[in-house]
Amino acid sequence: DALPIYCNRGTVNAKLNKPYDAIEDCSNAIKLDDTYLKPYLRRAQSYTDTEQHEEAVRDYDKVYQSEKTKEHKQLLKNAQLELKKSKRKDYYRILGVDKNASEDDIKKAYRKRALMHHPDRHSGATTDVQKEEEKKFKEVGEAFTILSDPKKKARYDSGQDLEEEGMNMGDFDANNIFKAFFGGGPGGFSFEASGPGNFFFQFG
Repeated sequence: DALPIYCNRGTVNAKLNKPYDAIEDCSNAIKLDDTYLKPYLRRAQSYTDTEQHEEAVRDYDKVYQSEKTKEHKQLLKNAQLELKKSKRKDYYRILGVDKNASEDDIKKAYRKRALMHHPDRHSGATTDVQKEEEKKFKEVGEAFTILSDPKKKARYDSGQDLEEEGMNMGDFDANNIFKAFFGGGPGGFSFEASGPGNFFFQFG
Protein backbone atom coordinates (compact mmCIF):
# COMPACT_ATOMS: atom_id res chain seq x y z
CA ASP A 1 0.00 0.00 0.00
CA ALA A 2 1.56 3.29 -1.16
CA LEU A 3 -0.49 5.51 1.16
CA PRO A 4 1.59 5.06 4.35
CA ILE A 5 4.78 5.30 2.29
CA TYR A 6 3.80 8.72 0.93
CA CYS A 7 2.61 9.84 4.38
CA ASN A 8 5.79 8.77 6.14
CA ARG A 9 8.02 10.20 3.44
CA GLY A 10 6.09 13.49 3.64
CA THR A 11 6.73 13.61 7.39
CA VAL A 12 10.44 12.87 6.92
CA ASN A 13 10.79 15.53 4.18
CA ALA A 14 9.08 18.10 6.40
CA LYS A 15 11.52 17.30 9.22
CA LEU A 16 14.45 17.55 6.79
CA ASN A 17 13.24 21.04 5.89
CA LYS A 18 12.19 20.00 2.37
CA PRO A 19 8.65 21.43 2.40
CA TYR A 20 8.11 21.26 -1.37
CA ASP A 21 8.92 17.53 -1.39
CA ALA A 22 6.65 17.08 1.62
CA ILE A 23 3.80 18.85 -0.23
CA GLU A 24 4.26 16.56 -3.22
CA ASP A 25 4.25 13.38 -1.08
CA CYS A 26 1.18 14.51 0.86
CA SER A 27 -0.64 15.40 -2.36
CA ASN A 28 0.06 11.89 -3.67
CA ALA A 29 -1.25 10.39 -0.44
CA ILE A 30 -4.44 12.50 -0.70
CA LYS A 31 -4.99 11.31 -4.29
CA LEU A 32 -5.02 7.74 -2.98
CA ASP A 33 -7.39 8.49 -0.10
CA ASP A 34 -8.88 11.94 0.34
CA THR A 35 -10.62 10.99 3.59
CA TYR A 36 -7.36 10.41 5.47
CA LEU A 37 -6.62 13.65 7.33
CA LYS A 38 -2.98 13.21 8.36
CA PRO A 39 -1.50 14.21 4.95
CA TYR A 40 -3.77 17.28 4.85
CA LEU A 41 -2.37 18.44 8.20
CA ARG A 42 1.22 17.76 7.15
CA ARG A 43 0.72 19.49 3.77
CA ALA A 44 -0.99 22.50 5.40
CA GLN A 45 2.03 23.00 7.68
CA SER A 46 4.38 22.77 4.70
CA TYR A 47 2.23 25.29 2.82
CA THR A 48 2.56 27.65 5.80
CA ASP A 49 6.34 27.09 5.88
CA THR A 50 6.55 28.11 2.21
CA GLU A 51 4.17 31.07 2.70
CA GLN A 52 1.43 29.55 0.54
CA HIS A 53 -1.19 30.73 3.01
CA GLU A 54 -4.33 30.36 0.88
CA GLU A 55 -3.52 26.69 0.26
CA ALA A 56 -2.85 26.18 3.97
CA VAL A 57 -6.24 27.66 4.88
CA ARG A 58 -7.93 25.39 2.31
CA ASP A 59 -6.32 22.27 3.80
CA TYR A 60 -7.01 23.22 7.42
CA ASP A 61 -10.61 24.03 6.48
CA LYS A 62 -11.01 20.57 4.91
CA VAL A 63 -9.66 18.99 8.11
CA TYR A 64 -11.93 21.09 10.34
CA GLN A 65 -15.03 20.32 8.23
CA SER A 66 -14.21 16.61 8.58
CA GLU A 67 -13.38 16.65 12.30
CA LYS A 68 -14.59 19.70 14.21
CA THR A 69 -12.20 19.51 17.13
CA LYS A 70 -10.90 22.46 19.14
CA GLU A 71 -7.38 21.79 17.90
CA HIS A 72 -8.43 21.79 14.24
CA LYS A 73 -10.41 24.99 14.75
CA GLN A 74 -7.33 26.68 16.24
CA LEU A 75 -5.09 25.50 13.38
CA LEU A 76 -7.58 26.94 10.87
CA LYS A 77 -7.78 30.21 12.80
CA ASN A 78 -3.97 30.51 12.91
CA ALA A 79 -3.73 29.86 9.16
CA GLN A 80 -6.41 32.48 8.44
CA LEU A 81 -4.46 35.00 10.55
CA GLU A 82 -1.21 34.24 8.67
CA LEU A 83 -3.08 34.75 5.38
CA LYS A 84 -4.36 38.14 6.59
CA LYS A 85 -0.87 39.12 7.77
CA SER A 86 0.60 38.18 4.39
CA LYS A 87 -1.76 40.58 2.59
CA ARG A 88 -0.98 43.69 4.64
CA LYS A 89 2.04 45.98 4.33
CA ASP A 90 5.28 44.27 5.29
CA TYR A 91 6.96 46.91 7.45
CA TYR A 92 10.14 44.87 7.74
CA ARG A 93 10.48 44.70 3.97
CA ILE A 94 9.70 48.44 3.64
CA LEU A 95 12.61 49.26 5.98
CA GLY A 96 14.81 46.50 4.55
CA VAL A 97 15.42 44.77 7.89
CA ASP A 98 14.69 41.24 9.06
CA LYS A 99 12.23 40.30 11.79
CA ASN A 100 14.96 39.96 14.41
CA ALA A 101 16.30 43.46 13.78
CA SER A 102 17.37 45.37 16.88
CA GLU A 103 16.07 48.82 17.79
CA ASP A 104 19.34 50.23 16.50
CA ASP A 105 19.01 48.39 13.15
CA ILE A 106 15.49 49.80 12.75
CA LYS A 107 16.70 53.36 13.45
CA LYS A 108 19.60 53.03 10.99
CA ALA A 109 17.29 51.61 8.33
CA TYR A 110 14.78 54.43 8.83
CA ARG A 111 17.53 57.08 8.63
CA LYS A 112 18.82 55.63 5.36
CA ARG A 113 15.44 55.13 3.69
CA ALA A 114 13.82 58.36 4.88
CA LEU A 115 16.71 60.34 3.40
CA MET A 116 16.57 58.27 0.21
CA HIS A 117 12.85 58.91 -0.38
CA HIS A 118 12.47 62.41 1.14
CA PRO A 119 10.32 64.57 -1.23
CA ASP A 120 12.86 67.46 -1.19
CA ARG A 121 15.45 65.14 -2.62
CA HIS A 122 13.23 64.47 -5.66
CA SER A 123 11.97 68.02 -6.24
CA GLY A 124 13.54 68.08 -9.70
CA ALA A 125 12.07 64.73 -10.78
CA THR A 126 8.98 64.10 -12.91
CA THR A 127 5.56 64.23 -11.21
CA ASP A 128 5.23 60.44 -11.37
CA VAL A 129 8.59 59.90 -9.69
CA GLN A 130 7.74 62.52 -7.05
CA LYS A 131 4.44 60.78 -6.27
CA GLU A 132 6.12 57.38 -6.03
CA GLU A 133 8.90 58.69 -3.76
CA GLU A 134 6.38 60.52 -1.56
CA LYS A 135 4.41 57.31 -1.19
CA LYS A 136 7.58 55.42 -0.21
CA PHE A 137 8.56 58.20 2.21
CA LYS A 138 5.16 57.87 3.93
CA GLU A 139 5.43 54.07 4.08
CA VAL A 140 8.90 54.30 5.62
CA GLY A 141 7.55 56.68 8.28
CA GLU A 142 4.61 54.36 8.94
CA ALA A 143 6.91 51.32 9.23
CA PHE A 144 9.22 53.17 11.63
CA THR A 145 6.29 54.33 13.78
CA ILE A 146 5.18 50.73 14.29
CA LEU A 147 8.51 48.92 14.54
CA SER A 148 10.23 51.44 16.81
CA ASP A 149 7.44 51.19 19.41
CA PRO A 150 7.76 47.88 21.34
CA LYS A 151 4.01 47.64 22.06
CA LYS A 152 2.93 48.40 18.50
CA LYS A 153 5.65 46.11 17.14
CA ALA A 154 4.47 43.22 19.36
CA ARG A 155 0.88 43.74 18.19
CA TYR A 156 2.02 43.88 14.57
CA ASP A 157 4.17 40.73 14.91
CA SER A 158 1.33 38.74 16.50
CA GLY A 159 -1.28 40.03 14.05
CA GLN A 160 -3.31 41.67 16.82
CA ASP A 161 -3.26 44.95 14.90
CA LEU A 162 -5.50 43.33 12.29
CA GLU A 163 -8.17 42.81 14.91
CA GLU A 164 -7.81 46.23 16.55
CA GLU A 165 -9.29 49.32 15.00
CA GLY A 166 -7.00 51.43 17.19
CA MET A 167 -4.03 50.80 14.87
CA ASN A 168 -5.37 53.05 12.13
CA MET A 169 -2.34 54.67 10.53
CA GLY A 170 -4.29 57.41 8.78
CA ASP A 171 -3.60 59.96 11.50
CA PHE A 172 0.19 60.27 11.38
CA ASP A 173 2.38 62.65 9.43
CA ALA A 174 5.55 61.33 7.78
CA ASN A 175 7.13 64.80 7.86
CA ASN A 176 6.60 65.14 11.61
CA ILE A 177 8.19 61.72 12.18
CA PHE A 178 11.14 62.80 10.02
CA LYS A 179 11.57 66.08 11.92
CA ALA A 180 11.29 64.39 15.30
CA PHE A 181 13.89 61.78 14.28
CA PHE A 182 16.40 64.22 12.79
CA GLY A 183 15.76 66.88 15.41
CA GLY A 184 15.13 69.68 12.94
CA GLY A 185 12.40 72.21 13.59
CA PRO A 186 10.11 73.36 10.78
CA GLY A 187 12.34 74.39 7.91
CA GLY A 188 15.42 73.42 9.89
CA PHE A 189 16.42 70.69 7.51
CA SER A 190 17.10 71.08 3.83
CA PHE A 191 18.42 69.05 0.94
CA GLU A 192 20.76 70.83 -1.39
CA ALA A 193 22.22 69.47 -4.57
CA SER A 194 25.99 69.74 -4.82
CA GLY A 195 26.22 68.50 -8.36
CA PRO A 196 24.40 65.83 -10.39
CA GLY A 197 23.09 63.13 -8.09
CA ASN A 198 25.04 64.35 -5.05
CA PHE A 199 23.33 65.65 -1.98
CA PHE A 200 24.53 67.02 1.28
CA PHE A 201 22.33 67.74 4.25
CA GLN A 202 22.07 71.05 5.99
CA PHE A 203 20.73 71.37 9.49
CA GLY A 204 19.58 74.90 10.26
